[in-house]
Amino acid sequence: MSDRNETPHLILQELGLKKCNGDVDSATENITIEQIKSVVGKQKSKLTGSDISAMCREVMGTCVAMRIKVEGMDAREAIKATKEGRFNEHFA
Repeated sequence: MSDRNETPHLILQELGLKKCNGDVDSATENITIEQIKSVVGKQKSKLTGSDISAMCREVMGTCVAMRIKVEGMDAREAIKATKEGRFNEHFA
């Protein structure tokens, strides 16, 4: 990990982990939308999204690379679900 203020480190911090297992098939790490919003709050100045939903999708993109599930689903599916408005109650 490069910097303690970078998104991957903050995600691991939210999960209480030092590192992820990194294997797609056996990925067990799971992050909630509320935890993602916490990361967004710490990274707001570094993110380019126009609103909280877009910034959360950016963090979810990092979860894709880290092989972390979002709300129990593949991070790519969670990004799509967010775009479709399935998590809107978290962004009100």
